[in-house]
Amino acid sequence: MTDDGNRIVGLLLAAGGGRRLGGRPKALLTHRGRPLVEHAVAVLRAGGCARVHVVLGARADEVRARASLPGCVLVDNPAWELGMGTSLRAGLDSLAGTGAGAALTLLVDQPGIGPEAVARVRGAYDSPESLVAAAYDGVRGHPVLFGAAHWAGIAATATGDRGARAYLREHADRVALVECGDVAEAYDIDTEADLAHLE
Repeated sequence: MTDDGNRIVGLLLAAGGGRRLGGRPKALLTHRGRPLVEHAVAVLRAGGCARVHVVLGARADEVRARASLPGCVLVDNPAWELGMGTSLRAGLDSLAGTGAGAALTLLVDQPGIGPEAVARVRGAYDSPESLVAAAYDGVRGHPVLFGAAHWAGIAATATGDRGARAYLREHADRVALVECGDVAEAYDIDTEADLAHLE
C-alpha cells in the first residue's frame, strides 16, 4: 500500500459565494493576514494530507490571483450557486483515476478546525471502505473522510447545500466518529457576526 499521505487526499470545498456576507466569497476572507483558502490548505497539509484538491466557484479567477496555492489541484465548479452538493461532486470527480483511497473533506469556512482534528480523522482510515467523521460532544461534524468505495453513492445523493448528509445518514452505522471537541471548534463563518472569529 502507498503512503497514506498520498493515498488520503485533502478535499477543500471553497466555492461558496458568501450570500449572507454581502456576496464576499468565503475563500477570500482574510484570516491571519492571508485568504481563508490558504489557511485551510495549510491545515490539511499539516494534518498529513500531502495532496490537496481545492474546489473553487465564486470569483474563482480572483481566488487564483490572490491566494498562494502551490501544488494544489484547483477544480472549477461552474455550478457552485446550486449549493455545496455540486462542489462535493466536482471534487470527487477530480479524484477519479488518481489512485486515491479516500478524500478527507474540509470546508473553507471553518477556521476553528485545525491540523489536530484532520490528523485524528485521517488516522482512522483503514481502507477505501472507510467512512470517518469528526465529532463534537458526540455530534457528527467536519472534517469527514470518504473512502473511495463510497464516492459514487455520495455523488448520486449530493444535492443542494446538503452535500453528503443524506448518504451519511443512510450509512450511519458504518460511520466511525472521532471525537475532536477537545482540539477544534466547528463554527462556520456564515454571517457578519461570525467574522469576529477571524484573526
